[in-house]
Amino acid sequence: MTNFKYYKISKLKKIRYLCNYYEQNLYIVFLHGFTSDLDGEKPKVFLKYAKKNKLGFLAIEYSGHGKSSGEFTKENISKWTSDTKTVIKKIIKKNNFILIGSSMGSWISLNQFKYFQKQIIGFLGIGSAPEFLERVMWKKFTVKMKKETIDNGIYNLKHGGFEYPITYQLIKDGRKNLVLNKKIDAKIPVTMIHGYNDTTVPISLSRKVLKLFNNAKKKLLIIKNGDHSLFTKKLQKKILRELDFFL
Repeated sequence: MTNFKYYKISKLKKIRYLCNYYEQNLYIVFLHGFTSDLDGEKPKVFLKYAKKNKLGFLAIEYSGHGKSSGEFTKENISKWTSDTKTVIKKIIKKNNFILIGSSMGSWISLNQFKYFQKQIIGFLGIGSAPEFLERVMWKKFTVKMKKETIDNGIYNLKHGGFEYPITYQLIKDGRKNLVLNKKIDAKIPVTMIHGYNDTTVPISLSRKVLKLFNNAKKKLLIIKNGDHSLFTKKLQKKILRELDFFL
């Protein structure tokens, strides 16, 4: 059984998280993707890895996702970035950590460098999707879809058998959180892993992330038959080997 905890940010907001405490040790921080949660396989696999290697671990579930409080349609990148910063400060304190960002989690991860650059000693991206709201989603919206989103404030996007409520405030907030035009001067290992058959997010976004880092030990792993989720048993081993390299 996985023991989740909740951190109360305010009277109305509590964030669910999963952690493995080590008072003075290196941590792994896992940040999930858009409309995902902590009930999937990735957090559990990384938690198991952290325990095996006597590392601290933290996975954060953003507001409006999973069992964290908040309405998804009222949330955005700025708020999820803030949730993440607050919980990292509370749990990890001054310890160093490795960031693992899955899809949108890579965008939230990149936003953390302005707060924790001295503590981040490595960054691993899985199907990274920074700025996806504009570059992937809004770009593909038809004129009619854009008009409905602006006029009604929301558009229910059907994709891959799911329906995503995309609000106009979310799109606009994404434009305030541009990261691909910045440089990050961190001498750390940075690895992007992307599926060759990813039909959700283009590999070009992982390439753009690597270009942000001037002094990093950079690597791009393109998985030949990989899709967006990138988490078969075989790929889990490959991803964990990258963490071994970080350590």
